[in-house]
Amino acid sequence: MKRIVELVKKHWDIVSYLFFGALTTAVNYVVYLPCYNVLGLSAAASNAIAWVVAVAFAYLTNKPFVFKSHDWSMKTVLPELGKFVACRVGSGAFETMTLLVTVDWLCWDGNAMKLITSVLVVIINYVGSKLLVFKK
Repeated sequence: MKRIVELVKKHWDIVSYLFFGALTTAVNYVVYLPCYNVLGLSAAASNAIAWVVAVAFAYLTNKPFVFKSHDWSMKTVLPELGKFVACRVGSGAFETMTLLVTVDWLCWDGNAMKLITSVLVVIINYVGSKLLVFKK
């Protein structure tokens, strides 16, 4: 048990990112699934709407809890938020384009493809946040 605690402490940024990444993915799905399955919006449109909500949630949780950035002054938040959103635009575009092609054009299963692309997006977002946004 002591070894597990030591590993978690050593890799806290990854462990906490996976936890909040899972919560962000849940937020994304809570918006995406009703848009796609209930409202009948396209996978790409549903994903774009879900993306906006998830990015807001991710910034508000990743900043203090994952990357331990506690300065909420505009001098810090504005450039940090700009870089954060820019990174997420890239991964969001990747996800939306993947869903557009595979689901809307090729008629693959929208729920399955959303899950597959979500895993890739979590990885892309972690690397972008770690290297570009919240670097020490």
